[in-house]
Amino acid sequence: MKCDKDTLLLYAVTDRAWTGSQPLARQVEAALQNGATCLQLREKALDPAAFREEARQMAALCGRYGVPLIINDNVEVALACGAAGVHLGQQDMPITQARRMAGPDLILGASAHTVQEALEAQAAGADYLGVGAVFSTSTKADASPLPLTTLREICAAVSIPVVAIGGITETNLLQLTGCGAAGVAVVSAIFGAPDPGAATARLVQLARQMTGR
Repeated sequence: MKCDKDTLLLYAVTDRAWTGSQPLARQVEAALQNGATCLQLREKALDPAAFREEARQMAALCGRYGVPLIINDNVEVALACGAAGVHLGQQDMPITQARRMAGPDLILGASAHTVQEALEAQAAGADYLGVGAVFSTSTKADASPLPLTTLREICAAVSIPVVAIGGITETNLLQLTGCGAAGVAVVSAIFGAPDPGAATARLVQLARQMTGR
């Protein structure tokens, strides 16, 4: 399974810091029911066994809705749970190594912050790029906003789809119109919302407006 622009239209990224009293699975299902086109499971604090079990549960949930599950950082967990892919940051396993482990069919996403990083990731075998942070974000305190001119340059330089990420909300999403991104990745705009399902539905419409699809 490979990703295309439609897969990346609204890319939901989990973060337990925003779930509050709501079970993560309930939030995820609400997002899937209301139009999220891709889900990344990001767990920095779970032990390996708990991470694998949660990944299996999320894979089954995503399977019911026909939405690809991407595992953050961990190729082994992605393979063990039957996920559609894995996303790798600049400090994670090299893409070439991940491709050797995963084979040709697993979706490989990579983070990029410059045109050079984007071109290197594409050459190494990445199937899509996550580029940002495009706005100030509390999810990653050390992330400085990326100029939108850089986002446009990256989108123009590569042939693989680009998803914009970082600080994207309902109020600023349309500022990305015309940048060339295939979609947007959001964290707190869904998982920090009082009603994740309703928030997802609104974000899908805005993403369609942004991309013209």
